Amino acid sequence: MNIQTNDIGHVIQLAIAPVFLLTGVATKLTVLLNRLARIIDRTRYLKEQLRKGPDPDCHEELDVLYVRWQLINYALTASTACGLLICVIIACLFLNDTANLPLDRYVAAMFVVAMIALIASFIFLLREVFVSFRYMRIHLHDTPSQPHC
Repeated sequence: MNIQTNDIGHVIQLAIAPVFLLTGVATKLTVLLNRLARIIDRTRYLKEQLRKGPDPDCHEELDVLYVRWQLINYALTASTACGLLICVIIACLFLNDTANLPLDRYVAAMFVVAMIALIASFIFLLREVFVSFRYMRIHLHDTPSQPHC
């Protein structure tokens, strides 16, 4: 296993594109975690309001928040799986070139699976946004007779 400097440079060039993709996935994870944090904060607030007395509006919003929480968790899982696969792809690219292991097909298959996970993550995020917008649109035109949650 005699590795030369220009071989290392070639391997690094191969790994750069997945690293940029990994940066994008990490940014997406940050967005998803921020949305999850807002859902958790709102849930805590509504639970405090319910301790003061029963309120059907609070229960309705909690139900919507639970659906949103599930969708964000699915998106987080898919994004994390994508990021993990990208890391494995980068490692396999190095092994493929430095150890002369025939990993081309595995790298291609993992890349396809990583893209499917990324697409799934975007679909879950989009669905969560639609659930949020639908709830806001329904309640935007309400004229409350008493303060809502």
